[in-house]
Amino acid sequence: MMTKRPHIPVLLKEVLKNLKCSESGVYIDGTFGAGGYTRAVLEANRENKVIAFDRDPFVLPAVEAFKREFGTRFSFVQDCFSQMPLHVTERANGLVLDLGVSSMQIDQSSRGFSFRADGPLDMRMGQKGISAREVVNMYDENQLADIFYQYGEERASRRIARAIVKERLHRPILSTLQLAEIIHQVMPKPKDGSDSAMRTFQALRIFVNNELKELEAALEASKILLAPAGRLVVVSFHSLEDRIVKNFLIQNSALRPNENRHTAFKPILQKNVFEVVTKRPITPTPEELQSNSRSHSAKLRCGIRLGDA
Repeated sequence: MMTKRPHIPVLLKEVLKNLKCSESGVYIDGTFGAGGYTRAVLEANRENKVIAFDRDPFVLPAVEAFKREFGTRFSFVQDCFSQMPLHVTERANGLVLDLGVSSMQIDQSSRGFSFRADGPLDMRMGQKGISAREVVNMYDENQLADIFYQYGEERASRRIARAIVKERLHRPILSTLQLAEIIHQVMPKPKDGSDSAMRTFQALRIFVNNELKELEAALEASKILLAPAGRLVVVSFHSLEDRIVKNFLIQNSALRPNENRHTAFKPILQKNVFEVVTKRPITPTPEELQSNSRSHSAKLRCGIRLGDA
């Protein structure tokens, strides 16, 4: 069941401004979700078309509603955004990615994303592949610790992994609150008021959904999906994602990382594919932070696709 809580697209004004979608064209929304960005792009110009992607089958009721409302200006593909090149036959004027887990997914306790509501330990966005329950109950201590550290940047990864392995000797770990309680028992409450289970849940979600590899593939795909002057806009929510986006734009532009007059000259053979619009990421305004708590860690980066010559 879809959540009744209204979905508020993060950094919406900034996304629309950087996409330049007031100019008619074809746009790709790689993360349809509740359709917030898609709707805004379609309404920005009556000639705009949007090709939307999402791996989550729970979005299909919203997709059908969009098809009835916007007709042939809107099309949808149920697939991961890494697979966009297999489905898109025309080069786009813009591509937007809203990364991470959506508010709808978190709010549905049956999806198993939340450490605040009880539900089955699942976390699969596309309802396919290995679940968080299988990872938690089948992976050994070292494997779990590596996942928590690599994808959640959790410094206490080994302590948490050890507690999980100890608990599952007595009973399987099947629910979100059961896992959260195990973490709470061995981790002090953070001084910043966040939940000590947050990083572990983030790590499991990213691992189960292969999110970082998906992002890297989608960014590479943008090189062939975007027409010259087409715009890539990515909204990320944690440092791992933002670092990948930042490095991709640097490595595919005229920018060079960490250069100064003391750095030894090293010729870099690369083709400049993008012009970087956002030398620093765009973050939410104080007004948006007050009205939409989900936006607090959001960062927007944008690049313009250069010509193919």
